[in-house]
Amino acid sequence: MNTDISVVVPLYRCEKYIEELYERVKKSLFDNGLKAQFVFVNDGSPGNDWLVVEELAKKNRDVLAINLSRNFGQHQAITAGLNYAKGKWVIVMDGDLQDSPEEIINLYKKAQNNFDIVYAQRKERKDTRIKKMSSRLYYAVFSYLTDSKQDKSIANFGIYKLKVIKAILSMKDHDRYFPTMSQWVGYRSTTLEVQHFERDGETGYSWSTLIKLAFNNIIAYSDKPLRLTVRLGLLISVLSFFIGAYYMIQSFRGIILVEGFVSLIISIWFLSGVIIMILGVIGIYVGKVYDKVKDRPTFIVSDIINFKEDE
Repeated sequence: MNTDISVVVPLYRCEKYIEELYERVKKSLFDNGLKAQFVFVNDGSPGNDWLVVEELAKKNRDVLAINLSRNFGQHQAITAGLNYAKGKWVIVMDGDLQDSPEEIINLYKKAQNNFDIVYAQRKERKDTRIKKMSSRLYYAVFSYLTDSKQDKSIANFGIYKLKVIKAILSMKDHDRYFPTMSQWVGYRSTTLEVQHFERDGETGYSWSTLIKLAFNNIIAYSDKPLRLTVRLGLLISVLSFFIGAYYMIQSFRGIILVEGFVSLIISIWFLSGVIIMILGVIGIYVGKVYDKVKDRPTFIVSDIINFKEDE
C-alpha cells in the first residue's frame, strides 16, 4: 500500500466527531494530491465510538479500525495505532476536533524543509482557566524533575517521519507518554503555530486520571526524585545536628532535666525524616521495576477491520 500519510487518532468519547474529522482530513489531503490511511483506535470508550468507526471502516477501505479490549489510556492507544501506520509520514491527533484537520497540510509542507518532526504549537489553548493553570503547573514540575524542557503549548498533534515512529515503537517503556518519547528519540524537529479549538462536550480525562498520568510520567522518565531524597536526607541531617546542638545547650544550662530527651528528639527527626522518605521513594521505583518485569502488553487488540498482513 503506497501511502503518503497515516493519520492515527485515539478515540474516547469522540463518537460525534469521527465522521466530520474523517471527511475534513480526507478532503484536505486529497485536494493536495496526497494518499492517506486513517487509523482509528477505540480506547474502550463507554460511548458509541466503536460502532461509528466500525461503520466508517466498512464503507471506506482507507480506514483501519482498531478496538482495544478495554480502556488502556490515550498514549497506549496511540502506540497501538502507530504499530499499524504504513505511511511515509504519520500524523497523530486527538479525535475531538480541538486539533484542526486543515492544519495537517501545513504541517506536511513544513516537514518538507528537511525536518523529521513538526510539532503543532497551539497559539492559544481553548481550555478552562483551571485546566490551563493545572497544565502550567504540571509542565513546570515535569520539566524540573526530568531536567528537560517541556512546552505546555505542544501535545500529541504533529507530523512524524516513519523512521521516528519506528524509533518510538522500539522503546519498551511500560508507561507511555507520546510527547516525551518523541522528544527523547531525537531527530531534526521544529514547531508550527496552529489554531486550537474548544471541545464541545465532556473531556476524556478526569482529575484523578490526570494526576495519575502526571505521577506515572515523572517516575517513568526521571530518577531525579531519588536524587532529591539524598538532598532531603542531607538537609534533615543538618537540621537534626543544629536541633541536637540546641537541646544539648539547653541541657547544659539546666533547662532540660529529663534524661535521654536530647537523644530521643535527634533520633526521631533523623530516622523518621530520612529513612521513611527514602524507603517510600525507592518503593515506588521498585514497583515500576516489578511492572516492567511482568512484561505485560501495553494494549490488547480485540477487533480490527481492514487490516491485511501483506499491506
